[in-house]
Amino acid sequence: MPFHHLTRCLLAAALALAAVPATAQSDYPSRPVKVIVSLPPGSGADTTARFISQHLSEKFKQPFVVENRPGANSFIAARAVAEAAPDGHTLFVGSNSSMVTNVAVFKSLPYDPVKDFVPVERIARFAMVVVVPANSAYKTLDQLVEAARKAPGKLNYASGSAGYQVAVELFHERFRIRGNPIAYKGTAPAMTDVAAGNVDYSIGEISSVLPLIRAGRIRALAVTDTRRLKELPQVPTVAESGAPGFEVSAWTGLFAPARVPEPIVKALSAAVHDAMQQRESVKFIENLGGSVYAGGPQQLRQFQLAEIERTRDIVKSAGIPVE
Repeated sequence: MPFHHLTRCLLAAALALAAVPATAQSDYPSRPVKVIVSLPPGSGADTTARFISQHLSEKFKQPFVVENRPGANSFIAARAVAEAAPDGHTLFVGSNSSMVTNVAVFKSLPYDPVKDFVPVERIARFAMVVVVPANSAYKTLDQLVEAARKAPGKLNYASGSAGYQVAVELFHERFRIRGNPIAYKGTAPAMTDVAAGNVDYSIGEISSVLPLIRAGRIRALAVTDTRRLKELPQVPTVAESGAPGFEVSAWTGLFAPARVPEPIVKALSAAVHDAMQQRESVKFIENLGGSVYAGGPQQLRQFQLAEIERTRDIVKSAGIPVE
């Protein structure tokens, strides 16, 4: 075979092989997509995951199915996604707990929130609320703080995840009080026990506590945002209740396993971004007490890295033990 003919054949073969990934990516998704959540139903992560999955199903004409895998401080869910095939058919709606806080409060993790994942898109941000049982003797934040000061480490608080524990411990640091953490597999079961009066107080994100507040099952003492929430206009902020500048929130974002092809990441990011800009989406998130928190892959990664450093500083200054 002449050399120039052989060269053309080799070039054609190389081009054909190079075209295979592009073809596969253009056909994405080729089957149902798993959207894994590390928290149980009723959490902000679960609610936003189900909402965005519906839009992605309509956009890509394939089912995007939410799977709840709670427990073990989000280790189970995060590791499942980290070890999944990097083809975009397994995704993760992560939160500040799984993608930021765990790095700061655990010496070792079975997954790396940065190296094992590629960021896709931010979804929503939620303020948090300091709550007590509806029949609690504490009617104001001042009363709760005073009781905690009189009995250091005696009052129990519900911790739905590492992220919520950091929020509570930051609250403790600012008011120079201590409490006894009781761990739960997510915000929903934690708030159920608050409502039942089995613990003295907690901090939970607005979407999970608002239905219980409106039902009269728990009482809101303060919100952790920089301003009062329109859903709870009579409830003061922690900042105006004695801790100027106090602000902490929960957030959700879409992630995929590392090495997922960039075209798939871009397609998913654009689809989530477009969906969350719709008026109905903004209204849906606002009804949960949150706000749309858009930003592409690069913005999500920069935000995640900045939050990891901020949380490490909080953990260190609050004296939170690293396990």
